[in-house]
Amino acid sequence: MTTTGVPTLTLDRITVRAVSIPMRRPIVSKVGIYEKWPLILIDAHTAEGVTGHAFLEPYRHNAVGPITALLQELATQFRGRPLAPLDVYRDGMGAMHLNGREGLSVIAISGLDMALWDARARAAGQSLATLLGGTPGPVRAYNTNGLWLIPLDRIGAEAEGLVAEGGFRAIKLRLGRPALKDDLAAIAEVRRAVGDDIHLMVDFNQGLAFGEALLRLHALDDQGLYWFEEPVIYDNLEGCAQITREMRTPVSIGENIYGPRAFLAAVRANAADLYMPDLMRIGGVSGWMRAAAIAGAAGLPLSSHLYPAVSAQLLRVSESADWLEWSDWAAPVLADPIRVKDGFADVPSRPGSGIEWDEAGVKKYAM
Repeated sequence: MTTTGVPTLTLDRITVRAVSIPMRRPIVSKVGIYEKWPLILIDAHTAEGVTGHAFLEPYRHNAVGPITALLQELATQFRGRPLAPLDVYRDGMGAMHLNGREGLSVIAISGLDMALWDARARAAGQSLATLLGGTPGPVRAYNTNGLWLIPLDRIGAEAEGLVAEGGFRAIKLRLGRPALKDDLAAIAEVRRAVGDDIHLMVDFNQGLAFGEALLRLHALDDQGLYWFEEPVIYDNLEGCAQITREMRTPVSIGENIYGPRAFLAAVRANAADLYMPDLMRIGGVSGWMRAAAIAGAAGLPLSSHLYPAVSAQLLRVSESADWLEWSDWAAPVLADPIRVKDGFADVPSRPGSGIEWDEAGVKKYAM
């Protein structure tokens, strides 16, 4: 037993499985069409019998193999060592200095990191939020489960459905249709269906060229939108900063930022008003906590991207926590997915990060 009350654990091995889940509302966006959603399920086994769970959402099925191989290589590197997530994060990131601190290597480290933190919280008999010094409780959430670039005559009914799924007070709409009038029509259809009291975030999925983005966003700047998300390619920090300066509507980026150092570079560049790191790219729990400290010190609101169960735990311990992005895409393989009521997700007090497998679902959707 350590002095912190957390039993000492030793990493023994990991097991990795992949599933492919049919999308209830297929993704139709500027970055592609996705009718099935791949997940990489990670179990970190310790010599003491505690197992931590995590998953990754790699978007493309052909990314599963390379990420799985990297995960197994990481597990071999750290096998037999004390299960200390911060040590694994530091040494894993340090090993990438010659190959670059982004891409699939960071994704693999992120997945292992999340599983190790889950195991540590389970061993302590605490929720992840409690282990990190916070408390379980509610987190306000918006629904991201639909409103893709679908036909305009379907938008109103889908918006109503998204609000009803959890009493949501905020939903996300994807924009970037061929003409400005189509984007305006999409916004109008959502407003007609759900009213003006529902916050409406809009996401361009990096689909606009810089000049086009300036024209389009200026034209939409009076629509009362909660944020403009990723109007241009994610690493064009200078362009993002100019857009941020020129718009009244807040600009949000972050889901494609790899690691807290790149996060700091974006903050220093004044690239956005709002940030939303993705656990798969920011570096798992360890990377998130570093990025959250940067956002908190800078007074920048911090929301999440996907991974609602773990993200909700982390928002509970983030100084400038803003919104949880709620999705149910992994729900078919989760025994007790996090749910939303009256617009809030409730972080449970049970040990761990909130992930338990539904083995029947895992078997059904196995790749």
